[in-house]
Amino acid sequence: MLRLKSVHTYYGKIHALKGVSLHVNRGEIVTLIGANGAGKTTLLRTVSGLTPAARGNVDYNGQNITRMQAEEIVRCGISHVPEGRKLFATLSVRDNLEMGAFVRRDRGEVRGDLREFRRKFPILSERWHQMAGTLSGGEQQIVAITRALMARPELLILDEPSMGLSPVLVKEIFKIIRRLREEGTTILLIEQNARAALHAADRGYVLETGRIILQGTSQMLLEHNEVKRAYLGKGYREVWEE
Repeated sequence: MLRLKSVHTYYGKIHALKGVSLHVNRGEIVTLIGANGAGKTTLLRTVSGLTPAARGNVDYNGQNITRMQAEEIVRCGISHVPEGRKLFATLSVRDNLEMGAFVRRDRGEVRGDLREFRRKFPILSERWHQMAGTLSGGEQQIVAITRALMARPELLILDEPSMGLSPVLVKEIFKIIRRLREEGTTILLIEQNARAALHAADRGYVLETGRIILQGTSQMLLEHNEVKRAYLGKGYREVWEE
């Protein structure tokens, strides 16, 4: 579904991605792990057209999207939930979700999707007319994910969805991520909680200073000594364990 081939991305003179190649198959959850500054967010921004690649190709469903504008990429079927959620703080929950459907013209089906998401996530109905900036962190994350889903993406990109959330809310967010995959959405995920991300994902890549240094199944990465040492820590208790 998604394939990056020798992608190089710069921020000014900073060489952020240095020949990155990876792929995401339809129906997978794929996670990127790495230290702060490794280039993970840059990679997601490159895929979604926010920070275009200087060299290399980004292909999606067989189409080269490397030079496309972000709006065109959304129309192709990719939605991006950015780090920090980036909601429209002074707009209501409803208005934020409607903004997520800005590329669509099927207004009747948009209204149907709004009803369906209110049914699926009751907190949306409870906060429907509330300003998004007044919600809790977990509530904001649900709104941010739902806003992205309003574009009806085939590929959902998530950048640090559990950042700043309590363990209980982290557990809930990962339940939502698994449910989305079960419903047919492919997911590319960055997550500070590397162990939780690997348990949710099918495969993973380790990014270090702009380069992929390791890749494999999630189980292989969970058992890899260097991954354990650098990213998984000691005495970890799963977020969903009581």
